[in-house]
Amino acid sequence: MKNLFAAALLAGTALAATVPAASAQEAPAAAAGVASPKPERGSFGFDTAGMDRAAKPGDDFYEYANGTWAKNTPIPADKANYGMFIALDDLSKQRVRGILDAAGADDKSLIGRAYASYLDGATVETLGLAPIRPWLDKVRRLKDRKGYSALVAEAAQIGVSGVYGSSGAWAGYRLPYTWPDDEQPGRMLLVIEQGGTGMPDRDMYLADTPKMAAIRTAYVAHLAKLLTLAGETGAEARAEAIMAVETEIAKAYWSRDDSTDSTKTYNKFTLAETARFSTPTLDMAAVLKAWNPAIAEVQIRMPSATKAAAQILDRAPLQVLKDQLLVRSLDDLSAALPDAIGRENFAFYGTVMKGAPEQAPRWQRGVDFMEEAFGEAIGKEYAARYFPPAYKVELRALIDNILAAMDRRIDKLAWMQPQTKARAKEKLKGFTVKIGHPDQWRDYSGLQVERGDLFGNLVRANRFNFDYMIEKAGQPTRRWEWLMTPQTVNAHAHYNQLEIVFPAAFLQPAFYDPYADPAVNYGAIGAVIGHEIIHHFDDQGAQYNEKGELANWWTPEDKAAFKQATQAMVEQAETYEVLPGEHMKGEFALGENIGDLAGMTLAYDAYRASLGGKEAPVIDGFTGDQRFFLGWAQIWRRNYREADLRQRLMTDAHAPSIQRVWVMRNLDAWYDAYGVKPGDKLYLAPEKRIRVW
Repeated sequence: MKNLFAAALLAGTALAATVPAASAQEAPAAAAGVASPKPERGSFGFDTAGMDRAAKPGDDFYEYANGTWAKNTPIPADKANYGMFIALDDLSKQRVRGILDAAGADDKSLIGRAYASYLDGATVETLGLAPIRPWLDKVRRLKDRKGYSALVAEAAQIGVSGVYGSSGAWAGYRLPYTWPDDEQPGRMLLVIEQGGTGMPDRDMYLADTPKMAAIRTAYVAHLAKLLTLAGETGAEARAEAIMAVETEIAKAYWSRDDSTDSTKTYNKFTLAETARFSTPTLDMAAVLKAWNPAIAEVQIRMPSATKAAAQILDRAPLQVLKDQLLVRSLDDLSAALPDAIGRENFAFYGTVMKGAPEQAPRWQRGVDFMEEAFGEAIGKEYAARYFPPAYKVELRALIDNILAAMDRRIDKLAWMQPQTKARAKEKLKGFTVKIGHPDQWRDYSGLQVERGDLFGNLVRANRFNFDYMIEKAGQPTRRWEWLMTPQTVNAHAHYNQLEIVFPAAFLQPAFYDPYADPAVNYGAIGAVIGHEIIHHFDDQGAQYNEKGELANWWTPEDKAAFKQATQAMVEQAETYEVLPGEHMKGEFALGENIGDLAGMTLAYDAYRASLGGKEAPVIDGFTGDQRFFLGWAQIWRRNYREADLRQRLMTDAHAPSIQRVWVMRNLDAWYDAYGVKPGDKLYLAPEKRIRVW
């Protein structure tokens, strides 16, 4: 699966006053999802006040479109970055807060009781570590290696990451998960990622730079502080021992490029074959059986790293294994623990790793807690309040226009053989488009939730969600399921289901405004739609055929031509110095950069086709084509903290916002629209402009 924004929301992004504020008591029209008869921003759906007209478009189009906004917009203290996404994410959280506050008055409401338990911080502080102590004591009582497998299995069930999934894993998963089998997408398969570390990237353990060394020092201090808070002694030496083991594990981790390669990571093993990943300390088959006795096979995405981690843990002292579980438990369950634990978790993962100086207010953290544990239970009400049915009809028409543009582009490709074109067009016809919200909802009625028992609610919700996930292994794929909730500000493409998905909370200004000028909508949501379509034809998505199967459908000539075009994109990305001495990783970012470039291309084609051969009117001095490119540029406005941007270069395959805007330097129409000439900093000679699809 490819997300449009990956970790964007994890770190936090927001917009200044260009998105309407919301409160727990919204106006009736807003609560009913009724849009304003005028665009939300400016006269045509664009924030012209945020531009820097003194900047030359051909030198830095991001600065031209967003410079004044960037200069005048501080990053809130509880954010790692600030731009368009959390503007909408903040709005979504405000709306969810209203839903939860209303539900809190109803003792029969599951989400109301759960949210009330989170807001009751006084009870959490009074209880202290008592709720988690039985689990911590179970870890402490481990006397020999034979019992470690059972602890690993139970840890995952209650929401604690471990050797089979790590905090901040590259794919976005910190625990095992089920996924449609890439070779048989009609059935579900259990998937295991490389794991065993508490930091999200191997370079944080291994890179010989002052910045990474400082992060390592802070991480060891964090581990020691957690051990101390848990009541342990000798914390500093024990933290160093954990760090030493995790560093050895990190050395075996796969690279970013290999970890995102669909073919290299498709490694399926029967239950009996998992013996090769087992040691006297860690029995993988026993763990899998504890999760679901019916599991017959598993995909191990990075087998050499998973095997190495098991062997390293087998050599590690038993006390180190126990200490690692102790600190991971406090980190991963910190949302339901006293503030001292939560503050320490934020001090490392929020401040050291991302640069945010302050935690979000408790109500907002409560919304995050609720979203993770009870997402669709909230989403059903969110969709009913904030996504009018008319939006789905309007957006489906726009999506169909862009799918049609892709169909026409396939016909015109000079480098693709006729037989491959036919299969590409067949693949396009098989797309499933999901807009707004599911038509079928999860049932949470079996989940026990009690007021005054935050920790119990979290653990029970984690078990409930883990069981829901794990029971799908080996079962038919539920095509009706969504991987994102309606209140999620994001979009994604699901390779082996041939899906493109756009949740309700994302389909708002500045991405989509039904009253905005069509040029802006095509440049914003239209290019995003194109981006998700193209993910099915990017360096990884193109490996899946018209049935969603991971199988070659390209001729050797087509493969060679595609590789040549995409290699140029790798090289262009690597010219961008994002931070002093730190460049983009072209191969790692390739799929997302293909999505941005070709997505814009599709949206522009569809926009021009929508004009029926006529020219769009000039509005406020901007032509239609100029407004199209402004639509793209402004959805990516974002200010970063340096620590967050550095982490993103390592862990996020998406280009930073400035470089996402610059992708338009490969489109001829941008040169015509803004009169970009040789000598302008973003100018590329026609033969240097990259064309993939």
